[in-house]
Amino acid sequence: MNNSTSLKVRLPVLVLVLEVVLLALYASFVTYDDNANAKMQNNETNPMDNSLYKDYPFFADVQVMIFIGFGCLLAFLRFYGFSGMVFNFLTATFSIQWAILVQGYFQFYYDGKIHLGVINLLNAEFACAVVLISFGAVLGKTSPVQLLVMALLEVPIFAVTEWFVLKHLKITDAGGTILIHLFACYFGLGVTFVLYRPNLNQGHVKEITSYQSDILSLIGTLFLWVFWPSFNSALTVKGDDQHRAVLHTFIGLSSSTLTAFALSALFNKRGKLTMADIQNVTLAGGVTVGASVDMMITPSAAYALGIMGCIACFFGYRYLTPFMARHLKIQDQCGIHNLHGLTGLISSTAGICAILMATEETYGPSMYQIFAHRAPPEGDPKLLELQQLIPGLKPGLGRTAQEQALFQVAAIFFTIAAASVGGLLTGFALKLPCLAMPSDKFCFDDELFFDVPSDFDSMGVNKAPINSEDDTKV
Repeated sequence: MNNSTSLKVRLPVLVLVLEVVLLALYASFVTYDDNANAKMQNNETNPMDNSLYKDYPFFADVQVMIFIGFGCLLAFLRFYGFSGMVFNFLTATFSIQWAILVQGYFQFYYDGKIHLGVINLLNAEFACAVVLISFGAVLGKTSPVQLLVMALLEVPIFAVTEWFVLKHLKITDAGGTILIHLFACYFGLGVTFVLYRPNLNQGHVKEITSYQSDILSLIGTLFLWVFWPSFNSALTVKGDDQHRAVLHTFIGLSSSTLTAFALSALFNKRGKLTMADIQNVTLAGGVTVGASVDMMITPSAAYALGIMGCIACFFGYRYLTPFMARHLKIQDQCGIHNLHGLTGLISSTAGICAILMATEETYGPSMYQIFAHRAPPEGDPKLLELQQLIPGLKPGLGRTAQEQALFQVAAIFFTIAAASVGGLLTGFALKLPCLAMPSDKFCFDDELFFDVPSDFDSMGVNKAPINSEDDTKV
């Protein structure tokens, strides 16, 4: 039975309902935080102390990554450039609006209101990044209606997981390795497992790239590469911690880039470079340094992590992705398991090792700022001594390095489990016939959902016309 793929009714109705609900929730629960509230200012207030000047540069950088970096990167398919960029734009815009409310409830909800500031927007963008990474697993095989529903379901599941891990397990995850990369990866794999299409395992006539699409995708890679230090350091403690995060991210990205070029030429049968490797594998170092990005791991360790992540990512694309499609029914379209899953596991392991090796001899008293849960608890005499050295230091839980490492391990397993189950359930929801899922024949094809330019049919592949009775009926 053929399902309708027309957006004429579905998309406007869904967007209208979502906007009405969002407007009502914003009107009821969202107000300004102190830094944006005119009533909280007076003639003694220094405007330059406003949190805008501390947080907005990071927000702006992550904005570029979300809308330009991800958007261009997902435009690598020859006949799916409109969809890759535009569906990214649509999904990201809604995800950020929705995440402000959902995360606000779990993280900033007090006095009956969500107090909105730039930091809320920044956190919402991280939640949006989770959705867009997961989107990569089902690229070309879903409608914009399905993607909005996916975002609608994924953001609350992510927010609950984030809240539980940070509030109850109390882990250290400065670069978002566990809560962003691992969650997004395994959620996306859960969705694509349910949406498995056996006819696509042998490839698809439109699942190809072009000279122009590869260049556009590479531009996306470059935007992500340039701004990744901001992504990894945005939520770290200001000062030397944030400084180290920027340094480690750049070093990790640099080493993974060099390694990617070497591996691409070495394993190409003709000794040439493969664009897919340059577009994806070069970014692996940004993920593998994430879990330990603000720690005193040394620049050489960051360099080594970049190399390790690149090697795992490269061979994952080459061997693991085809194996998963053939034998595990997981069609990972963009290889998110390689760039975010494998590298995320390496990064998490490195972070645990860094926690176990952390001592006051290496860090000094500031160790209890980076590893806040290892700080002495309220009433401990050592806490008073440390507060003399570090004004504003908050009481911790008094955990040992070994105890904190075990909580990190628990967070990894919990996050992967929550993401996988959430992805499976979301996949079943996306199979509803009313969500305009494209048939196998019209996957990876802009023409199904867009009015395309007149030169679209001359781009070099035999494309059957869309059946207006079966595939575009309302």
